Amino acid sequence: MKYYLVAGEASGDLHGANLMKALKVKDPQAEFRFFGGDLMQAEGGTLVKHYSTMAYMGFVEVAANLRTILANMKFCKQDISAWQPDVLVLIDFPGFNLKIAESAKAQGLLVCFYISPKVWAWNQKRVHKIKRVVDHLFCILPFEVDFYKKWDMKVDYVGNPLLDAVSAFKPDESFLQKNKLNDKKIIALLPGSRKQEISRLLPEMEKLATRFEQYQFVIAGAPSFDAAYYQQYLTNKNIPVIFNATYDILHQAQAAVVASGTAVLETALFNVPQVAVYKANWLMVAAGRLLLKIKYITLVNLIMNEPVVKELIQEECNTEQISAELEKLLHDATYREHKLNQYHQLHKLMGQPGASAHTADLIVKYVKQ
Repeated sequence: MKYYLVAGEASGDLHGANLMKALKVKDPQAEFRFFGGDLMQAEGGTLVKHYSTMAYMGFVEVAANLRTILANMKFCKQDISAWQPDVLVLIDFPGFNLKIAESAKAQGLLVCFYISPKVWAWNQKRVHKIKRVVDHLFCILPFEVDFYKKWDMKVDYVGNPLLDAVSAFKPDESFLQKNKLNDKKIIALLPGSRKQEISRLLPEMEKLATRFEQYQFVIAGAPSFDAAYYQQYLTNKNIPVIFNATYDILHQAQAAVVASGTAVLETALFNVPQVAVYKANWLMVAAGRLLLKIKYITLVNLIMNEPVVKELIQEECNTEQISAELEKLLHDATYREHKLNQYHQLHKLMGQPGASAHTADLIVKYVKQ
């Protein structure tokens, strides 16, 4: 069967690749065409457009790049129409993908949405559009099933695909030596996968190195950028940027400073105590504070419904406050142990790996129906 997938971010590329792998087990004749990234490309098929040319964060950045975004949408709709897949699989990235769903549904294509839009966070009436343009919605967070039930919408809970990725990880035993790292304990810096995140967060993150000289700091580089891109934001050229090794970095890390997003949950699944940081255009943050209907911005805290991970947003995202939290995570044994115990409860709530296989089973079943 023919599968057209659309992923617009690094996390979507990861989940898309794992889903493709699972689909090939269920359907050995599977053909793939997709918007995605390097990980999906490694699974075969045709990469139409790389996500690095598509991801824009915040109202201002979206407005400034609206022409490019609209051109990408138009091209995606035309490409899907020309290829005529048996099923369209949209992966997260709702601002873009719900528009694509609308077009595909009008053409009579089967539309599956993997990693449901976070409509529970704001503008919940978007559920009406999802019901109209999506045939099958796959949820990865436990509380989402009850949310959609309140809107009289049946969804499939498939578990969380990050569990698949983390459980499949095999540490590189030569990681430290290969990357010329010394024997100091590591503090991981994960400044995000978008230009706007890196440019705003990395300058704050690098200042930490002078306050924790007994540790070595390591930056997890996003695959869509090169070392030169990171160096422009670093005055301390001794902090290494290591690419395609985020899980190896987390496996070795004593603590982490992480851009709010999927990486916060990944870091927790590796049992690394962390502080989550977020900075955006002031207009976006102001609008968010008015519109958001949630108590927390990180998935870990939302799933647990308590402040497991310290969230430092906007003006609070500064070297002083990040340092204060890191100090407690690293040197207050009682505080650190409490965080690790909370992670243990998180693992229980998340359940077992298998989201990719479960989703693949359902997609193939729905196509055949």
